[in-house]
Amino acid sequence: MKIAVFSDVHGNLIALETFVKATRNEVDSYLCLGDVVNYGPWNDECLEIIHELPGVTLLEGNHERLFQGTDDLTHELPLVQEFFHHSRQFFSREDLITGLPRSVAIGAYECVHTINERRIYPDTEIEVTGSYFVGHSHHQFRIDRSGFKIVNPGSVGQNRRWINMVDYSILDTTHGAIHFFSIPYDVDLFLSEMHFRDYPAQCIAYYKQKLRIG
Repeated sequence: MKIAVFSDVHGNLIALETFVKATRNEVDSYLCLGDVVNYGPWNDECLEIIHELPGVTLLEGNHERLFQGTDDLTHELPLVQEFFHHSRQFFSREDLITGLPRSVAIGAYECVHTINERRIYPDTEIEVTGSYFVGHSHHQFRIDRSGFKIVNPGSVGQNRRWINMVDYSILDTTHGAIHFFSIPYDVDLFLSEMHFRDYPAQCIAYYKQKLRIG
C-alpha cells in the first residue's frame, strides 16, 4: 500500500489542490499530520477536501487546538496571533477538527504532529525510543536518532525553505520505502487571496519575504 503523508497545510487551498492533483492516482490512502488550519484563509475548504480523501487519517496539530481554544493563544508570537485573528474569522467547520487523534501507528512508525511539542529539524539532537513521522517544523528530512528514524514530509502550504513549493512524502508499506517529493504551486494566487481578504500588511509580508525557487 502507498500512503501519501503530508502536513502543515495552513489554510492554503492552492497548495493543497496542487498536492491532491499530484497524488490522487499515485497512492491508496492519505495521512495528514495536522495543522490544516490557520495562516491562510481557506480553513473550511482545506478541511473539507482532506476529509474526502480516500482512506484518510487526520491528526490534530497545535493550530487545530488553537482554533478550538484548548491551547493558549497568548503563548504564541505576536505575528502568529495576528494571523490567528484574521484567519479564524473564515472558519466554521469545528465539527471537522473535533475529536481528532493525536497519533496513529503505521508499521514501525508512530505518526504524530510533533514529539513533546518540539520543533524538530535535521540537526536537532533528540533521543527517541521508536521511529516517527512528524510535521510541525515545515522542513522535509529523514534523520537517524538513537537507532531509529524520524521522518518529516515537509509542509504543503507553508514551506520554510521555498515558499512556492509543496513538500510531501509517500510511504510504501509493502517495501518500507519512503520517497520525498517537492512540486511547485502558484503562491501568487495565495497572496492575491490574502490581499482580497484584507490580511494585515505584516502577514502578507511574511509570505512575500520568503525565498522562492524557479
